Order: sequence, then C-alpha cells, then structure tokens
Amino acid sequence: MAKWNLAAREIELDDSWDVAVVGGGPAGCTAAAAAAREGARVLLIEATGALGGMGTGGLVPAWCPFSDKAGHLVYRGLAERVFNEARLAVPHEPADKLDWVAINPEQLKRVYDGLLSGFGAAVRYFTFVSAVEMDGPGRIGALVLSSKAGLSALKAKVYVDCTGDGDLAAWAGAEFHQGEPGSGELQPATHCFVLANVDEEAYRAVPRNAADEIMRKIIASGRYCEIADMHFCRNFTGPGTMGFNSGHLWDVDNTDPASVSAAMARGRRIALAYRNGLAEFWPAAFGKAFLVSTGSLLGIRETRRIVGDYCLTVEDYHARRTFPDEVCRNNYWIDIHTAKAEVAAAKSTSDHVVNRFEHYGPGESHGIPYRCLAPRGLSNVLVAGRSISCDRPVQGSVRVMPCCLAMGEGAGIAAAMASAADRPDVHGVDADRLRRRLVEVGQFIR
Repeated sequence: MAKWNLAAREIELDDSWDVAVVGGGPAGCTAAAAAAREGARVLLIEATGALGGMGTGGLVPAWCPFSDKAGHLVYRGLAERVFNEARLAVPHEPADKLDWVAINPEQLKRVYDGLLSGFGAAVRYFTFVSAVEMDGPGRIGALVLSSKAGLSALKAKVYVDCTGDGDLAAWAGAEFHQGEPGSGELQPATHCFVLANVDEEAYRAVPRNAADEIMRKIIASGRYCEIADMHFCRNFTGPGTMGFNSGHLWDVDNTDPASVSAAMARGRRIALAYRNGLAEFWPAAFGKAFLVSTGSLLGIRETRRIVGDYCLTVEDYHARRTFPDEVCRNNYWIDIHTAKAEVAAAKSTSDHVVNRFEHYGPGESHGIPYRCLAPRGLSNVLVAGRSISCDRPVQGSVRVMPCCLAMGEGAGIAAAMASAADRPDVHGVDADRLRRRLVEVGQFIR
C-alpha cells in the first residue's frame, strides 16, 4: 500500500484528566463511573452517540445469566445496579428472574447516562481515538482524537482500554493474540435485530424447542439462503416486540474496517431473511411482523486478547480457581459459537456451542485476577472487557456483558488508585487495598 507522510502541526491538548476511558460499552461505563466515584477526574471517549455497546447500539435482546444457579447474584456492585435499573423497563419479566432477562435498549441508554453523570464522569460522544503517542517505552503520553471539531490531543495519567478490541493497548505496543492459535479463525459475528407486531399468544402456543423444526424448514426451502445455520436466540423486549440475537456471519475481523463494513450489509440482509422466513413458516406469530431495526453495531464476539501479567487459562476455569488479586467472579459457560466448518453438523441452535466444555453447578464460579487487566510492558494502561489476558476458550466465557460490567468496576478503581501516584504504574497497584474497596462497594469476590 502507498504511504503518506503527515505534515507536522500543532493540535490542541486537553491535559486536565486523571483517567481516560476509551470505549463506552459495559466495561467502559463501570470503569469510568468507578474511577469518578473514587474522586478521579474522568473522561470517557465513545465513538457512537450512546453508551452501552452491545446492550444498546448492538440490540442484544437479553442479559446473559447474572446468577450462580442457586439464586445468588455473581456480578454485583455497579453491575447489579445497572441490571436492576435496566429491568424496570421490562415489566413482563418476573421480578425474581436473574438469568436471560430481556433488555429494553432505550432504558439501558438512560441507565448508563445516569450512572456516569451521577458520579461526575464526563463523556465525549462521536469521538474516535485515531492514534497513540508514546512518552518513552511502555508509557502512553497522549491520545490523538478525531471528531467533528477536527483533531485534538488528550493526556491523562492513566488510560483504560475498553474498546473490546484492545485497540489502545495494541497501538501502544502491547503483545496480543487473536483468534484460534494457528489458523487465526475468529468466532462468528451476529447482527442483532428487532421485529415488532409479533403475535405473543400465537408465539407462546408453540413449544420453544419446536422452533428448531421451523428453522430447519426455513433453511431447507432454499428461499432464504442468507440464513446459513440454526442460530436462533430471541426474547420479547416489549409488547409484541421481539429482539433477535440470531444468524451468524463468519470471517469478520472487527479490526479491519472493510471486513466490518461488508458484514454490516450482509447482516441487514440476514435480518430481513429471518423476518420473511418466519412470516412464511410461522405465520400465526410472525405473519404481520415487520423489521423495525438492525443494530448500529455488529455483534463481535472475539478479536484481540491482550497479553497481561497473568493469562487466565481453561484450567483455571475448570478448577473454579480463586485468586489473591481477583477483582470479580464469573460463572458463564465457555460459549464458543459454531465455526463455519461445523455448520453442516449442527442439528439445533445449541449443537457445538453449549456443551463444548463443562458447565458450572449451582454456586460455582471462578475469579478474574487483576493481573489479567494489566498489559505486560505498559505502565499506565489497563484493559477491561472481552480483550483481557486469557486463553481463547476462556475468552468465550468472560466476554459477556455481566462479566464486563464487573471487571470494569475493578479496572476503574485501580485506575483511580494508580493515577494518584507521582508516576502512575498500574502494575504497582496494591491488590489488597483494591480488593478491600471492591468489597466495600458491594462487589462479589473471594
């Protein structure tokens, strides 16, 4: 590819912040809120016009489980607050339901807005991090931002990478892994969507497991070739309104803009195919349904995994391991979606997904160490969200929204602690002090 040399020029610098959080998904929101709650001056930088990531812009229709199957919340602190405030807008869900609770995305946007403003964290929407400027080896000096105001620079004492793709850490030189070792294959993406005017009574009259047979008929008809497999997750998110986390898009790399651009267009075609196929083969429930919206974000399950001071392994998962520096617990199963080569063998929505690895029993969970959030070789950067330091199988478990909410809170408190030092070093944060603070604010750790 041809090269272009940027002309040297000065841009405005904002150096008034202690902590800069990049990415306003679940991890970014709790990281920013937690750091601000500790008294740090916090700015959250978000590329879109709303907080929440996949739960809002991505239209994921339900939370992954919050409970340990024994009636107890695993993800607490700010995660519990977000969960409880969000569920106020889904009154059709039972009050005691803790797992797979539907999401009203508009309510969730307001929940996150209130969370950050309540603790005094500032937000900059429609703003992108375009480059990282280093201040010596392993230390970010400033970020180059781009927005409708042009280019500017941002300098903070500590940076928290909540981009989901580990952009900030990778651009700063952190080592990372991506995809299946050897092949680099990534989990498929999904473009979530919403159908309205669904007949709830007719829908509920059909046993849920009978939907697999309907999907088989849709695919076998040959008229909806955009639907490539049996992936068919859905939830009522409001009256007559159903959100779908359905359909797979393979060979999508969220770190490649051309790849994502093509996938967004394919995803919109897949959403329409689902609507039309369901209207034909399940007419009582979906005959009058119409496609309301597709996500403004693509549902990306996997890209980079930043190498940190510790790598959480599949052995840790199986051992239900507890760590002396853990910042939260997690009990979601290892959820690696169907690879392209497995599609022909999949007979149902759960084949090759749900039962790949052992599931936890009631009350079981594992810890996530703070060291997984600290990129090796970078002194003033933390990572929270799906790109933390872990084996590929474990990434299939820790990537989901409840877990991201919980680890973001730990990252935010740690960032605030580190920023108070004369020369911040995230690797020098006192883990015992961090854990005491997490217990004080209600987080579940052991």
